[in-house]
Amino acid sequence: MTRPYSDDLRERVVEAVQSGESCRSVASRFAVAPSSVVKWTQRAARTGSVSPAKMGGYRRPLLEAHREWLLDQVRNCPHVTLAMLQKMLAKRGVVVSHDTVWRFLRRCGFSFKKRHWSPTNANART
Repeated sequence: MTRPYSDDLRERVVEAVQSGESCRSVASRFAVAPSSVVKWTQRAARTGSVSPAKMGGYRRPLLEAHREWLLDQVRNCPHVTLAMLQKMLAKRGVVVSHDTVWRFLRRCGFSFKKRHWSPTNANART
């Protein structure tokens, strides 16, 4: 993940805009995107600070409440697909993406082989 620009640069950019220079000329002078200049200026006006907001954060595990049910489905029917699991979850009132189901199963130690789901091999590359 990329790092935010320094507060020093942000402050100099905002000061240049507040002194009357256009956003595009400030962006060109400091080699940043014009949209960044606009956003930093708006943030300074709204909050009084040019510091970036917190990046990243905790993602709530959506499928953890359905863990046992999902793992039973995979164990009882090894040829089940992610799309099938996604549809089964939708019938239970849990609407999630294909990727969410995949990441959940991967965290549980499953890997997808061409013909069936199986627990990850201890010697397998991760």
